Amino acid sequence: MRSVMVQIPNTPTSADVARLAGVSRATVSCVLNKTSAVRISEATRRRVHEAARELGYVPHAAARSLRAGRSRMVLMPAPAIPVGPLYSRFLNELQWALGRLDYTVVQYGSVGLEGDEAARAWAELRPVAVLVPGAGLGPQGVAVLKRSGARAVVTLGPARVEGAHALLMDHDAVGHCAGAHLYARGRRRIGVVLPGEPGLEVYSRPRLAGVREALRGTDATVTELPLAYTEEAAAELAARWTGSGLDAVFAYNDEYAMLLMRALQDEGVRIPEDVAVIGADDLVLGRLLRPRLSTVHIELPSGQDLAELVDRAVRDPGGEPEVHTVLGASVIRRESS
Repeated sequence: MRSVMVQIPNTPTSADVARLAGVSRATVSCVLNKTSAVRISEATRRRVHEAARELGYVPHAAARSLRAGRSRMVLMPAPAIPVGPLYSRFLNELQWALGRLDYTVVQYGSVGLEGDEAARAWAELRPVAVLVPGAGLGPQGVAVLKRSGARAVVTLGPARVEGAHALLMDHDAVGHCAGAHLYARGRRRIGVVLPGEPGLEVYSRPRLAGVREALRGTDATVTELPLAYTEEAAAELAARWTGSGLDAVFAYNDEYAMLLMRALQDEGVRIPEDVAVIGADDLVLGRLLRPRLSTVHIELPSGQDLAELVDRAVRDPGGEPEVHTVLGASVIRRESS
């Protein structure tokens, strides 16, 4: 049996880059690690970057972290629940802003892991900061992350967690806006869609509570409408609509509103004459419907502001945790209500 020798090319090193660029290894390190403490001319920086590209050299993140005493990795556990376009845009803005501050954003798939167990899995990667969407993380999980070297733990959810910075999402306000709007339009028998997808109750229940609060002390009634995100489930609900006596619905968000509107129209239910419909998120598709969809416009926190919060916490890990209430809500009235 004949053997074949395969030569594996050597991995380029910073010394190779230094030789090709005609500079010292220290200069290569300063340029590629974006060290601002040392003054290096733009011409030298260009030569180093060109040499690195020519050789295919990539700095070793783990080695750089050891030298610096901490990583530049910001860990974002992937949401275990469905996220819509609004939240996706926010994440993109946040990742861009963190990148401008020289952090590397890594999304971690932790499906099946919750609470402190998830925190231990995140801690194994030794991130400098962790951004935790939703609920589930407790004080023990925050402590685990900090002992592993995380300088900042930031939660985005309905309640604060001891030891962590918090962006509090006021979903009650979203429901309150929708309920008050429907009541002002003369509607008195109001349905509220509760999504069937697991995990969304952390948002849908506060929105339902907001509707109830807006209608407290009035002659209006509120009916819960569980609904899976399928055409079949929407058709079944629409088929029972006439017998329900409902004259309005807050459909949790625009996606559920569009799903239900089509099913209602297929059943001959007129919008808004027979039933007023309002969603939330203010998606572009809602403006393309006929009738155009009324919605609650949601103002998420600025990705730039959150990135700066992370940077402040990394620079001053002993500082008092910051707490900010975010998620502004306002009604945009269109033809559907």
